[in-house]
Amino acid sequence: MASFSFGAGNAAKLLRIPLYAAGRLATLVIPRTADEWVFGCGVGIGDGALAMWDEVAAHGHRAVWLVSDERAARDAAARGIPTVRTGSLRGFWRTARARVAVVTHGFGDVNRYAIAGAFIVQLWHGIPLKRIGIDSPETVQLPGPMRRMPPAALLRRLLAVAYRRTTRQIDLIPAASHLVRGRLESAFSLPDRCVPVTGEPRVDVLSRGDAATRRHRARHRIEQVVGEVGDRRLVLYAPTWRDGEADPAVPDPDEWRRIVAVLERHDAVLLVRSHPLGAGGYTPPVATTRVRALGSDRVVDATPLLSGIDVLVTDYSSMAFDAALVPVPVVWFAPDLESYLARRGMYGTYAEVAGSDWATDWAGTLRQLDAVLGDDAERAMRVRQAAALGAHVHAYADGCNTQRVYQAVQARLTGDRTRRDATGRTRRGATARARRDAAGRARRDAAGRARRDAAGRARRDAAGRARRGGRG
Repeated sequence: MASFSFGAGNAAKLLRIPLYAAGRLATLVIPRTADEWVFGCGVGIGDGALAMWDEVAAHGHRAVWLVSDERAARDAAARGIPTVRTGSLRGFWRTARARVAVVTHGFGDVNRYAIAGAFIVQLWHGIPLKRIGIDSPETVQLPGPMRRMPPAALLRRLLAVAYRRTTRQIDLIPAASHLVRGRLESAFSLPDRCVPVTGEPRVDVLSRGDAATRRHRARHRIEQVVGEVGDRRLVLYAPTWRDGEADPAVPDPDEWRRIVAVLERHDAVLLVRSHPLGAGGYTPPVATTRVRALGSDRVVDATPLLSGIDVLVTDYSSMAFDAALVPVPVVWFAPDLESYLARRGMYGTYAEVAGSDWATDWAGTLRQLDAVLGDDAERAMRVRQAAALGAHVHAYADGCNTQRVYQAVQARLTGDRTRRDATGRTRRGATARARRDAAGRARRDAAGRARRDAAGRARRDAAGRARRGGRG
């Protein structure tokens, strides 16, 4: 059962409006530093935020990571990353003082009440296939009971307005390509200058170094999490989040038996990666080493592990775009496409990414998986498809995305300072001109008064002389 839904999240936002207002007033008077950064990530210490942390630290900036639980604090400590609690007074203060705030999911990755006024870098956490942000009706969804209340439509409109006002505070969100750029601009209501095509920092790990080294490191990390796998082929199953709805793909006992049979036939292991915001009953009825959990409770960020995967099975997950950089062959399994499209929507069509032969049940999925694992030609064809998908959505595959994002941030910060300095010089110049003009007017007024006074005296003197001459 899902641990989060848009409806519940939106209800909480409505209740927090007074806190947002108070935080905004505080950030108007708390001065921000010139060079401090704060980091946060919705899933812990990982994703694009970790890649950016390493880049920022290499340049010597003062920075801190905001964490919301003990696990994140421990993971950060193991890497030597200083932390403060997101919801603490120190978390508020550090966020309110920071020049730059880096997030991957939402403003709540750092202290949400103190972020206004910072230069906000939203790295996001995947190339969107399903609609996100204001493009998705789920974004302004209300909890079940509230949907039936008379003011529901008004509340949704208010949420949409609030969402746009919030996302327009984002100063920079990197895009993987011009195709993705358009989606992000639409989803977050942002202009072109805020969405540079730099590539995503989160996927640099899939392009740096040579393929053999990446695969060795990924397999080693997988074994640390799930136990020994040896040379067995690894199939990663990554269903996406359904916003509180039941997962229609959870296998029944008979399907589990067929899944295990295919895995045994090809000496493979299935790694189940449920979405971090949801959970599913992916436990076989009979104990087996052929199926192992790789959930977010065991590994925060699965992206670095993709180099060690042999086949990816997914429905609508953005992980397919990440895996395309390896490239990993994909078996597309969409058991609820029609209802999912009605609820979330999609950028483009499903066929544009999945082709025309996606599976709709486990029987079809296992037939395709059997072919990929057992037929070299089928595997090669799907590898080519994955590579083509990667070329379509990724403008860069050189491992330098993080550097480009850092450079883009610095360029924007420098440009902002230059504009502020120019504005300041203009204001100072205008003030000086105003003072000079005022002084000039004062001098002219004084001279005018002096002339008038002199003329008045002259007329009075002349009149006096005339009167005296008349009496004489």
